[in-house]
Amino acid sequence: MAATELHQYKGKNITVVYDARRCIHAKECVRGVPSVFNPDAKPWVNAENSDAKAIAAAIQRCPTGALHYHAEDTQLAERADPSNTIKTTPDGPLFVRGNLNLVSENGDVLVTDTRMAMCRCGASKNKPFCDNSHFAVAFDDPGMTAPGQNAASEMATSGKLNVVPTTDGPLHLQGQVTIRNAAGEVIFEGIEAWLCRCGRSADKPYCDGSHERIGFKST
Repeated sequence: MAATELHQYKGKNITVVYDARRCIHAKECVRGVPSVFNPDAKPWVNAENSDAKAIAAAIQRCPTGALHYHAEDTQLAERADPSNTIKTTPDGPLFVRGNLNLVSENGDVLVTDTRMAMCRCGASKNKPFCDNSHFAVAFDDPGMTAPGQNAASEMATSGKLNVVPTTDGPLHLQGQVTIRNAAGEVIFEGIEAWLCRCGRSADKPYCDGSHERIGFKST
């Protein structure tokens, strides 16, 4: 299962928590507050360079959950999106947002979060999270699945979404979720789905059993 590498950076009434193993350099934080998040600096986070509100807002833009924070002002605490959503990125991971639990097959809650980036190329060394291995293996899928019979025009308010990485198999989604293609179109809305994470399905983002044919290993 995924490993962590946590670092903390104290600022004015806020502490930034960074998990380097989950970072894929989306740079939403850099675009949000470049005075705080500077990849060319050492350390790359200087939480003294802005106020807690601006830093919190920038961190909430991080799509992977690599960045979190502890703010003294409880009103700045991050709240999960009211709807659980998954967006397929072109040639890249699944961006998941909402009220999320990463759960083992035997029901143990491994991670509770509001943001995750899940590998779908099959090559990540930090499964089930993305680690940018899709670049190394030249993963090719534009993420443009057409809306189908399971599509909906509106997102529904939902509770917890359990994301279960099955052994040597797909992601099993349990709970209300809306899935969008790379253009933002709704392609699925429901309470259960099975998503490919071996990279070989002919029905991406859904599983078609290809993991068995290629001998996919998730350990």
